[in-house]
Amino acid sequence: MQTTHPTEATVASINGVALHNAGDALTADELRQRAYAELLRQTAIQKGLLDANDDPGTDGMASEAASTAIETLLEQELLVPEPSEEACRRHHAANQASHYTTGERVHVRHILFAVTPGVDLNALRKQAEGTLLNVRCFDNNNTNDAFSKAASTLSNCPSGADGGQLGWLTTTDCAPEFAKELFGHPEVGVLPRLVHSRFGLHVVEVLAREAGLAQPFESVHGAVRMTLKQQTYVTALRQYLSLVAGAASVQGVDLEAADTPLVQ
Repeated sequence: MQTTHPTEATVASINGVALHNAGDALTADELRQRAYAELLRQTAIQKGLLDANDDPGTDGMASEAASTAIETLLEQELLVPEPSEEACRRHHAANQASHYTTGERVHVRHILFAVTPGVDLNALRKQAEGTLLNVRCFDNNNTNDAFSKAASTLSNCPSGADGGQLGWLTTTDCAPEFAKELFGHPEVGVLPRLVHSRFGLHVVEVLAREAGLAQPFESVHGAVRMTLKQQTYVTALRQYLSLVAGAASVQGVDLEAADTPLVQ
């Protein structure tokens, strides 16, 4: 793969096909997403799955025909075997406490630093990190007052008026990315890290936990199998993308690439 790093006026491209218009401000992740989509679109054309006259566009939106062709391409190219019963049982045994329980509850309060249009993310993160450090510095006798005060004055959530109290939560009561940080862990107290969610950055205190009931393998076998299959799919997709990137001329965007086939 030949990669050219961008200058201020560079338009990122794959094999000469522009990924955006000159002057567009895209993040590195947005550029990579567009680059991988364009790699797959061009590969679909090479494989005869898409008309060569398909318009690539520069707005990041694939045509309906291109989307269908890419889906067909991946179905043909990615080998995603069914996980064995043994692998499923190993995964269940290793993750039962964190993923395969029912009824777990946590008593939580938080301080939300919301990510809103135009917000200075660096300044927001610094404020959130400073608040986290501040509430963790108080001893147990004073943590309540410090946390409640910070929530009432800084939180962008209505719960701030009640000291950040969210009450008892189950996994279905909150966003998946928030639940991932709360459930299946033994921690009680102010979490030593900021919790990221679609709403922003959270300083979180777990006040109490109620353990859930472990689900036997037989009752969650289907979920375990799908989890392992999804993990295998993601790995195969990354390898395939590295392969096609290794054969492409890439300008203005950094992609992982491989010079030899990785998908077996």
